[in-house]
Amino acid sequence: MASSTKANPQVCVETPLHPEKLPVWCALWAGGIIGPYFFKNDEGHNVTVNGDRYRAMITNFFIPELNNHVVQELWFQQDGAICHTARATINLLKDTFGDRLISRFGPVNWPPRSCYLTPLDYFL
Repeated sequence: MASSTKANPQVCVETPLHPEKLPVWCALWAGGIIGPYFFKNDEGHNVTVNGDRYRAMITNFFIPELNNHVVQELWFQQDGAICHTARATINLLKDTFGDRLISRFGPVNWPPRSCYLTPLDYFL
């Protein structure tokens, strides 16, 4: 008998529909790179970036890292992802960077469907 006829037709093998994603964030500035920051839960599993997680990263990782460097006149630029442009996120970034925020709904508006590459697009 061939091995294929011996296989149990009742066995179900599950495979993921999509590969696991690794959400990562970093900042690029003239003095170097801050990060990378990997979005993971308390058990170390990758998680989707939402507004709460993004703000936690800004508050608990990025701002403390900035305080470790001598940075003046820093501009913060981000795209129009929903977690980036939630009202609470924009308010946090405005409080931190004032008018030096380039973002959808920010003081300097990020152009929708911008075709221009940013330094981060090129670097990553």
